[in-house]
Amino acid sequence: MARELVEVAITGLGASTPLGGDVASTWAAMLDGRSGVALMEDPWARELPVRIAARLAVEPTEVLSRVEARKLDRCEQLALVTAREAWADAARPEVAPERLAVVIGTGTGGVGSLLAQDDALEQHGARKVSPYVVTQMMANGPAAWVSMDLGARGGARTPVSACSSGAEAIAMGLDLIRLGRADVVVAGGTEACIAPLPLAGFAQMTALSKREDAPEAASRPFDVDRDGFVLGEGAAVVVLERADRARARGARVYAHVAGAGITSSAVHITASDADGQRRAIRQALADAEVDPLDVGVVHAHATSTPPGDLVEAQVIAETIGLHPVVTATKSMTGHLLGASGALGAVVTALALHDGQLPAVRNLENVDPEVKLDLVTGTPRRGAWRAGLANSYGFGGHNVSLVLTGA
Repeated sequence: MARELVEVAITGLGASTPLGGDVASTWAAMLDGRSGVALMEDPWARELPVRIAARLAVEPTEVLSRVEARKLDRCEQLALVTAREAWADAARPEVAPERLAVVIGTGTGGVGSLLAQDDALEQHGARKVSPYVVTQMMANGPAAWVSMDLGARGGARTPVSACSSGAEAIAMGLDLIRLGRADVVVAGGTEACIAPLPLAGFAQMTALSKREDAPEAASRPFDVDRDGFVLGEGAAVVVLERADRARARGARVYAHVAGAGITSSAVHITASDADGQRRAIRQALADAEVDPLDVGVVHAHATSTPPGDLVEAQVIAETIGLHPVVTATKSMTGHLLGASGALGAVVTALALHDGQLPAVRNLENVDPEVKLDLVTGTPRRGAWRAGLANSYGFGGHNVSLVLTGA
């Protein structure tokens, strides 16, 4: 007997990235091939082994009121800003509070507040620790604040799966609607951990690019001279709702989330694993009931690490084929960690909706072992039926999302 799946539409988009403070400015910058990476001149960064990062283009404190912002960690501020943008973009759908859910993933939570308050404790004593630090550092804080802001009583959930957290949040939102537990879900990811300890840690494990002489050229997925990723910060959120409900209210639909695949590699704490990635992609295709030949665009996880990009390129070729056009926008934004998968879904939705896919920046000499049809130079235009967005995280987390056009 054939399955009868509830169709799930994306009706709202929100983003704050190193390229722009909203979706429109981020998308325009991607299509122009701009970079959000720069050398950090902060005094605290002078002694770090790597001093390049991709910071936000617009500070969330420029959008939020001072009263709101002072209680929130930076990642919570970002979640609130992008959720509000997505909600407004979806025309604020009318939904019973008990049928509205929030799922916001993060890799590190409020690590910035935690580190700052630890400094306050060591330098000035316990009485100088902020009363907000507990709610600032808890990983569920972004989802909790967004749920309160929107009055969502259908659940506030927080997947924490490193760099695949945002993609897993969207997969969870898909399941909540399909299972009948919600009619509308606000889902995405947020991350803000550009600070001495995370930067030093990533540098010590040799994960970061060291191109301090040319920061904008540092993130170069699939290039033969790639040498690591650039740490970034940002957030991305989508509004998911039952497609029949969206049609009934005349909502704009960017795309549909047709399927998701989630696997664990159980092999290595940091290394990329081809088998886990293959299984995630195949699960997503089967869940969506989409043939690989119908996948026209791929947003690759592609962080710009030498082994990781090659494994993913081979897996895409094996599971999808060589026909889709492939992009990797971390070449412009850097790696947003727990927010990166959600931003990949936003990019894929816009590609299907607008009929154009941004080029991979800094791709000057394609690794000869990569056989994919990579978008270089200028955006690629086309009318594509389906797209794939990959997201992988330390710990062996593999998440693939299949989106289809509206």
